[in-house]
Amino acid sequence: MSIIKYLLERNYSIYHYQKGECVYEAGAIPKYVYFIKSGRISMVTVNAEGREFIQGIFKSGQYFGEPALLLQKRYLAHTLADQDTEIIVVNREQFLELLEEDRAFSMDLIHTLSNRLFYKSMMLEELANEQAAHRVATLIDYLLQDLQSGEVLRLTRQQLADMSGLRVETVIRTIRQLETEKRFRLLRGKIVKI
Repeated sequence: MSIIKYLLERNYSIYHYQKGECVYEAGAIPKYVYFIKSGRISMVTVNAEGREFIQGIFKSGQYFGEPALLLQKRYLAHTLADQDTEIIVVNREQFLELLEEDRAFSMDLIHTLSNRLFYKSMMLEELANEQAAHRVATLIDYLLQDLQSGEVLRLTRQQLADMSGLRVETVIRTIRQLETEKRFRLLRGKIVKI
């Protein structure tokens, strides 16, 4: 049974966020883990010059906010709805009970946190890499690995730029080059896994 279905069967409340609405701000004290019933959320940090960097994108069936809640540390980033989104909120006590009750969910949390740690380590290494093309290629390869052949990567060029720390013009130029290398194909401007 999916965690979303489990929470819905136990009558957890659903909150609605409109596109562009903030779920929580950087510096806020964590109160909940947020489970996405539908929609998509971006976790974003902003540097001193006002440039945004996307730390992660979360979609239906995923959850976010648990590291800060478990550690009882303030959020380091803010989260925004990329589209109209429905979220189930679970407070700390309920979340800890869920981890104790459901071994499969506990293992899913370990797997989820490990994936995020791997992604952050990979991106840190890529951010240190001076070659923009390599950075974009590594990011796209990573994002495509979870898709099936023929599926579309549902990110904009701007989001890819924000995730890689590059200018959108650099990302566009690199995507064109990667397509000529047959790394993926483009369909009406969208990246499609081969």
